[in-house]
Amino acid sequence: MQKPLVVATSRLIKLGANITKVLSYPFHWALPRKRFTLPAHAAPLLKGGKPGPIPRIIWQTNFTDRVTLPVYLNYLFNRLMAPRFEYRFMITAARREFIAEHYPEVLPHYDRLQIGAAQADLWRLLVLHKVGGVYLDIDAHQVWPLSRVLGTEREELYVTSRRGELSNYFIASRPGNPNIARLIERVVENIRQNTLTDVFDITGPGVFNALLDRSEVHTVSYRHAVHQGSFTNEHFQYIDKIEGKWNHQQRSTAVIAPDDKESQQA
Repeated sequence: MQKPLVVATSRLIKLGANITKVLSYPFHWALPRKRFTLPAHAAPLLKGGKPGPIPRIIWQTNFTDRVTLPVYLNYLFNRLMAPRFEYRFMITAARREFIAEHYPEVLPHYDRLQIGAAQADLWRLLVLHKVGGVYLDIDAHQVWPLSRVLGTEREELYVTSRRGELSNYFIASRPGNPNIARLIERVVENIRQNTLTDVFDITGPGVFNALLDRSEVHTVSYRHAVHQGSFTNEHFQYIDKIEGKWNHQQRSTAVIAPDDKESQQA
C-alpha cells in the first residue's frame, strides 16, 4: 500500500463526499419524503481475483432499509470500492432472526440490550464469527480498494482511530476467529454483570481496547482504509428515528434491561 497516495486519494474522496452531503440538504428540502432502499443482498459487481481467508462479503445494518440520499450514496461508493465483494444488509428484525437461528444461547443476552447500536455491536461480532467478511458502519466508507486493504493472507483486520485506539466501525475477519469469539464472550459477560452504563464500554470499542493487544493483531489506520461521516451525518442518518443517535438515547434509556432476578429483587 502506497500510503502517501492513499492519503491524497482519501482527501479527494472526502472533498467530493462532503460536496454531495451539502447538496443533499436542498434535495431533501425539496423532496422531504424521498427515500432509497438498501438491498438485503447484492451480488458482486465483478468476478475473479484471488480470494483470501476473509470472505468477500460486506456486512451492514441499520434500523431501516429506507435511507436518505447521503446514506445511499455512501452505500453506492462502497460498492464501487469493493466490486468483487458480495453485499449483505440486515435491519433490526433480521439481526434478531440471525442470532436466534445461529446463536440461540446468546439471544437472551442480546434481547436485554435496549439500544439499537448496542444490539448492532453484538450482532456484527456474531455474524463475522459465523460467516466472516467485512463489517462497515452505515456511515463508513472506504478510501482505498477493499481487496488491497485486506490482502490475500490476513485472517483479521481492525481499524485504529486518530488516537491509535481500536474501533469497531470496520472489522474484517475469517469465520471462527478466536479473537472475535473472545470479544463475544466479553460482551455477553458485560450484559450478564450489568455494571457498566455506556454502549461504548458494554458492547463497543471499549471492549476491543480492553481485550485485544494491538501489537498482536493486524490493524490499519483509518487514514489508509476507511473513514466515517464524509457522505452523511447524524441528521441524515437519524432523520426517521425519533430517539436519535445512541449517545443521546442512552441518557434516558438504560443500555441493559434488568434480568428476571434483578426485576424480582427490585
